[in-house]
Amino acid sequence: MNFAKAIRALVIALAIVPGFALPHAASAQVSIGISVGFAPPLLPVYAQPICPGEGYIWTPGYWAWDPDDEDYYWVPGTWVLAPEPGFLWTPAYWGWGGSSFVFYEGYWGPRVGFYGGIDYGYGYSGRGYEGGRWEGNRFYYNRTVNNINVTKIHNVYNTTIINNVNVTRVSYNGGNGGVNARPTSQEEAAGRERHMAPVAAQHEHVHSARSNRELRASENHGKPPIAATSRPGSFSGGGVVAARAGGNYNPPANRGGNNGNRGGNNPNRPPNAGRAENNPSRAENNANRPNYVHPNDLPKANRSDRPPSTENPKRDQKYQQQQDKLYQKQEQDRQKLQQRQDQEHQRMTQQRANDARQQQLEQRHQQQTEQMQQKHEQQQQKMEQRQQPRQQAPPHPNEEKKPH
Repeated sequence: MNFAKAIRALVIALAIVPGFALPHAASAQVSIGISVGFAPPLLPVYAQPICPGEGYIWTPGYWAWDPDDEDYYWVPGTWVLAPEPGFLWTPAYWGWGGSSFVFYEGYWGPRVGFYGGIDYGYGYSGRGYEGGRWEGNRFYYNRTVNNINVTKIHNVYNTTIINNVNVTRVSYNGGNGGVNARPTSQEEAAGRERHMAPVAAQHEHVHSARSNRELRASENHGKPPIAATSRPGSFSGGGVVAARAGGNYNPPANRGGNNGNRGGNNPNRPPNAGRAENNPSRAENNANRPNYVHPNDLPKANRSDRPPSTENPKRDQKYQQQQDKLYQKQEQDRQKLQQRQDQEHQRMTQQRANDARQQQLEQRHQQQTEQMQQKHEQQQQKMEQRQQPRQQAPPHPNEEKKPH
């Protein structure tokens, strides 16, 4: 039985297992309904275990989220057999969604798509994959970035990769301090091609990681004792590698996700995004609201179809006209700022700026966006205050009528 027939037989066998979801063809990399109100830890530093045999492709480790425990946990990097010849792995990643961090699941396909620009190392430097290539039905490994035993695997080559070492170790895209990367047209095209979800061995690998308390970020503080394995689900023995270094893990006291799996969580806001006793519409009460980096991340302005009534039709009509005019002006401000920031991003990309300069640019953009947001909120408040009906002042105590 050749490789392709073996895979087909495995798929047929798994299809009859109750509750098992087969890998499905997809049009693009999409989120799987997991969102968290605070960022995942830094990527740990670890060595790659040796490749167990031909046909295995490296899948880097990443931080996953357990909504039941409200904690991140580390899914160790591991070698996985490709589901069919010619398929490569596009890693999973976290991305800032405007109010929370959203998880995008990895997938198999003929080309590597967008994975957030995250530098996972070992051939995954943020764009594409330089760890190996398919030639017919055989996968050839780049020994420069892979740990290969050449006495067992002879289909190897050597190509030096520049910047293949993770420097920042940031594990998410966008938001405050995240990686500044957007998908290229080639990466978007790769996401639209036929591809497959993680295979059964990968699902079991994730399940084993979630069940291991040592892999919880709250337990290992960003430095997992099992950072990588030689095979999926093998968390003991000679093929297990521990992290050499980790990152600080300081979750908020009321940590939690935004997916509504815990009682009392509001799925439409990040934790602490506004309490009942506070007025979330006030500009000065912004301590708990999310930080928006770019104008396009901002929620659309709330336009009331029924403005406050003053029982004065002419005044109400004038207010509605002023409201529409203000909305159009604010939308123009928003588009102009977004356009200017996009141009700065483009220049930074052309200059091949380092991570420090890109992070400084993102911080400046966040400040600009927040200033514009506060300005717009203040404008809206002033307009609403002017619309309120004037109340007659109470009489002065000295002017009160004396009783007859």
